[in-house]
Amino acid sequence: MNLPNKLTLLRCILTPIFLALMVINFPHHYAAALVVFILASLTDLWDGKIARERGLVTNLGKFLDPLADKALTTAAYLGLMHVISNRSLVWALFLVLVREFAVTSVRLMAAKDGVVVAASFFGKLKTVLQMVSIIFSLTYLEIKRYTFFCDIPHLKDICAVAALVLLWIGVVATVVSGIQYVWQLRKYFKETAD
Repeated sequence: MNLPNKLTLLRCILTPIFLALMVINFPHHYAAALVVFILASLTDLWDGKIARERGLVTNLGKFLDPLADKALTTAAYLGLMHVISNRSLVWALFLVLVREFAVTSVRLMAAKDGVVVAASFFGKLKTVLQMVSIIFSLTYLEIKRYTFFCDIPHLKDICAVAALVLLWIGVVATVVSGIQYVWQLRKYFKETAD
């Protein structure tokens, strides 16, 4: 249990705290959720960087890191669905979960041959895009409560649309990276069972 893996575990612990802060209504709960989400997102940056720089990459880390990412982003999408009544969020979460199930299934098939599939560039890119869109959405949810924000004509509408557009950019990147993983590991579909 090295430092990068401890940081990944910290992200797993922060995830339910973040979700609770999103859905339990109290003053500035979106701001509190935003702080926890940013901290959890930073652990994702730090664990990978430390693991690579210090030669601490482990199979546990390769398994746990994407799992922690999935849990955090799924919690964020669920929290946003709870807060924002928008049918497109249901479809966004559906596509994200289908991608995650598909990639996890392929990873499990590879694992039976002792192959641990690390996150690809596109997998990391989709994580960054998802996190940026979630941070923007949480920021919007917090500041839209303030009078100065509401007094600027159409600003709420523009920010709401921007939040949805950013979320969907993250979803598209998620689907594309999922297709890439499945295509890259397609040989595991061709093998006959023992």
